[in-house]
Amino acid sequence: MTAVYDSPVVLDRRDGPYGEVVLRRHGPLLQIIANGCFLMDTSDGRSERLLVDAAYGALDGRPGPHVLIGGLGVGFSLAHAAADARWGRITVVEREPAVVDWHREGPLAELSADALADPRTEIVEADLVTYVNETSDTFDALCLDIDNGPGWTVTEDNGGLYSAAGLAACARALRPGGVLAVWSAQPSPEFEGTLRNVGFRQVRTEEVPVARGVPDAVHLGIRPG
Repeated sequence: MTAVYDSPVVLDRRDGPYGEVVLRRHGPLLQIIANGCFLMDTSDGRSERLLVDAAYGALDGRPGPHVLIGGLGVGFSLAHAAADARWGRITVVEREPAVVDWHREGPLAELSADALADPRTEIVEADLVTYVNETSDTFDALCLDIDNGPGWTVTEDNGGLYSAAGLAACARALRPGGVLAVWSAQPSPEFEGTLRNVGFRQVRTEEVPVARGVPDAVHLGIRPG
């Protein structure tokens, strides 16, 4: 018999620095909602894992690369990176303290506890857009997943990340030959064009088919050496 689940159950609701964030359980799934907008759940994770794998593959075997994961979310990208011994350091930038708490001592710990305990992992509580613009660190890969895509941002301020100026800041945060990987709920030819216009090379999009609707996508670009 197929299980039938009632309405989602709210596990935690908080007023964060950028509005309301909610963690809820719907049957076996955990879901994150921000300001009433569904962000993600624990149903799949294929495209989040692709985000990490595609970035590593574009580095052509560079030893011990340092990856920045933008957005902790439900933890799929972090867990996948930490399960791969080839990554040297893993820095995760997450702006919502509630999301970090849910991973450290809440229901999402079941997905990320091992990754958080990995000595390569560092969690930075900061706004990604501000962090990329201000950091003096450089990375081999930026894996960004903070919105539903370049055209569907969680908050208006995030839009600047996908502009020419925002992508130029991403390029500055990358070492020569480093890779920028951006998750999106649908392919964006316009975003590909912006990547090329600001100087990224080998720009391409990898897609992950979904049960209904347009595929998820990972946009990739290489900073010239």
